[in-house]
Amino acid sequence: MMNDDDIKIAGNKPSEDIKLNRQKEQGEISVNGELSKKAKEIGKKVAEIFIADVESQNDDTPENAVLIAQRKILLSFTATIGFEQYINDDTLIGFAQKSFLDTIKAQSIELYKSSCDTGSFSFYYLAYRREREVERRMGQTFAMLCSHDGDPIFQELGEALFCWFSSCVRDCIEETFKKNKNF
Repeated sequence: MMNDDDIKIAGNKPSEDIKLNRQKEQGEISVNGELSKKAKEIGKKVAEIFIADVESQNDDTPENAVLIAQRKILLSFTATIGFEQYINDDTLIGFAQKSFLDTIKAQSIELYKSSCDTGSFSFYYLAYRREREVERRMGQTFAMLCSHDGDPIFQELGEALFCWFSSCVRDCIEETFKKNKNF
């Protein structure tokens, strides 16, 4: 007779989990290994681009406050999903995301808090998960969150920001992992 100890439940991505476990067993990935260092490096590089962009937005007039706040959130969201989209290993995604957030937090606790608005992230995730015309949907969501719902100028700005920062994330990942065929 079987008991429950003999049964294993597969995760959401069982084949990826099996591949990751095999890589860990074979020493290809370790928590302190070269790949985790590279993932942390990616997170830091992306955070530095993010911080430089935020610092360049020095117009803090009341009419631009919402725009600048939503810009931070959109770019932070774009980094988060960019890591998920362009790194094919959940553990390494986690290292990159943590490094990204830690770098921002080290720069400014206020910047960290203002770039992680979970309410806005929820709207962006809903738009992103529709999987069709993602760029356009990001732009529409950005315009809505800026209180300019339906405004084509704000939609295009949001779309451009999403595309630009998504390419920055992808380029950082490709540049860092270009020698490693696992990515």
